[in-house]
Amino acid sequence: MSEGRRRFLQGALGLAVAAPYIGRIARAAAADRAFDPSFGTAAQAARAIRGGVISSRELVDHVFGRIGKYNAAINAFVTLDQERAIARAAQADSALAKGKAWGPLHGVPIVMKDLRATAGIRTTYGSKMYENYVPQQDDVAVARLLNAGAIIVGKTSTPEFGADHQTYNDLAGTTNNPWDPKRSSGGSTGGGAAALAAGFGFLELGSDLGGSIRNPSHFCGIYGHKPSFELVPRTGPRAPGAAIATRDSQWVNGPMARSAGDLQLELELLAGPAPEEAIAYRLQLPAPRGTRLKDLRIGYVLSDPFCPPASEVAEVLAKALQAIARQGAKLSEGWPPGVDLQRTADDWFFLAVNSWYQKEEDLRKRIDSLKGLDDYYSVRIVEALSASYHQWRLRDGARLEARALWQDYFREHDAFVMPVNFCAAFPHDQRKNWAERAVETSDGKRAYRDLARWISIPTFTGCPATAAPIGRTRGGLPVGLQIMGPFLEDATPIAIAGLLADEIGGFEPPPGYSG
Repeated sequence: MSEGRRRFLQGALGLAVAAPYIGRIARAAAADRAFDPSFGTAAQAARAIRGGVISSRELVDHVFGRIGKYNAAINAFVTLDQERAIARAAQADSALAKGKAWGPLHGVPIVMKDLRATAGIRTTYGSKMYENYVPQQDDVAVARLLNAGAIIVGKTSTPEFGADHQTYNDLAGTTNNPWDPKRSSGGSTGGGAAALAAGFGFLELGSDLGGSIRNPSHFCGIYGHKPSFELVPRTGPRAPGAAIATRDSQWVNGPMARSAGDLQLELELLAGPAPEEAIAYRLQLPAPRGTRLKDLRIGYVLSDPFCPPASEVAEVLAKALQAIARQGAKLSEGWPPGVDLQRTADDWFFLAVNSWYQKEEDLRKRIDSLKGLDDYYSVRIVEALSASYHQWRLRDGARLEARALWQDYFREHDAFVMPVNFCAAFPHDQRKNWAERAVETSDGKRAYRDLARWISIPTFTGCPATAAPIGRTRGGLPVGLQIMGPFLEDATPIAIAGLLADEIGGFEPPPGYSG
């Protein structure tokens, strides 16, 4: 590897985390000349553009060609921004011809979730209320990707205000899964996951509260990372009448990609204090705890009575664990003492619902509308919406206690693996009453509410979690593994995802999309 290439990689990934990836990139350098413009990685795309293998304009044109050919079957976008994307690609090529590079993503086309504000591109939040809303500023996280040289080709679809495990809305309709259009791509970053799986861009900026990065990644066979709480800024312009974002809400922004290396690259660009806090705060992410699986201590739970995985998912999870064991990782089964999946899921749900912005005059109407919705959910929703400040403080204290418990666990363990979800991608079911919805699995029907159970532990504790593709079910649907790491040590679960890909393979294009 040339010294120039080494310096570029270190600049892109950060000195602290670059080392584990340098050898891998060096081995792939020869493949850059045969760069795959449909399913290559963002890092490969950036190098190909810099090296003259392909121009940004050619790559953007190629992406829009794929969108024109394949998107009708998927319906991944709310808004496309072709004219501006082509113009920015031309500017990128002109700048590079003059020896000027914008950053590690110079000229690379990406997609953007429609919950994130984008200056000059309408941002609808999947709602007709904001059908014509065009922000004048970018969210901070969006601006960081643009400042790194990325080009937004379009805004990917989301359920209204991101509030569902499926992606559909009155503006754009239903987003389908590229692996089976009769099935959901997940929610709420379902449009982004489908777009990446189909080769419509190289990165997505997702967001996650109820698994909105991890579940779609699992369902569509890509990589997604829920960062440590507040590692990535959540600030940006507020739409007229939109809810006030509070610091205690558990949601995060995070990267989605087709490789673990791209997750790390995007996270390095996104992470760090918001501008108003950078006056005092600085970022220094720790390196991964290990560069080989045999050097790592990994705990695991692959099933729990509160939410056992369907048999076809359990089979794939077991094979992935066997692959980790073959590489010599030190494995230990079982939850840490004091951890209970049901209690964690209930506490997470309470805080998630309690953070909904409610005008006092609308609160009672909302509670009344939920009566009879679902015997399990309605009671807990009413409890959360009606909670006193004291009741909220007790649950918020439980969140901090849970994080401390897991941090004690991570003194003796480097990571913890578990399912992303109990099922693979399920058939569309958009009945208004969630209690009437059913999730079809290989073992029969399951409750819709079960879709948010396994993701609750990393969200509630604020710990980072990576969803990594590990194989397919007997029916050919993707399955992901959830890799949770210590708080603020995001590079560790991402690195494990990459090491696992070296052993069993990673992203694969869905059938019929490789043209």
